[in-house]
Amino acid sequence: MFLSRLQRYDANFAPLIYAGSDMFLMPSLYEPCGLNQMYSLKYGTVPIVRETGGLADSVEQADGKTGAGTGVLFRDYDSTGLAWAMNRGMDLYEKPKIWRKIIRNGMTRDYSWERQGAVYIDLYRRLGGQS
Repeated sequence: MFLSRLQRYDANFAPLIYAGSDMFLMPSLYEPCGLNQMYSLKYGTVPIVRETGGLADSVEQADGKTGAGTGVLFRDYDSTGLAWAMNRGMDLYEKPKIWRKIIRNGMTRDYSWERQGAVYIDLYRRLGGQS
């Protein structure tokens, strides 16, 4: 049964992969939105992503001292940038208290349309001169 699930996309199995992983690597050259990093955040998987588009908008650089942030971002789209990010992720992982805080930060973020819709409505009202 497990092998048959790997041979095709299975919407019921995908969350188990996220939830069973420690880190999610998404080194995209270009990503206009990206949902996968948001899924990983919700399931407690720390994203390691290239700082572009929606990835940069939804993942906050983790601080190894305070535990603030939700993941690891890197700029350079090359092997050096990727290696830096992966090493950074491993460094954070080796600090259990900090790592758990980063996981909790990600799991509590709200990327719902309800919240985002309210942001857009507020923006349109302000642009229209209504407060």
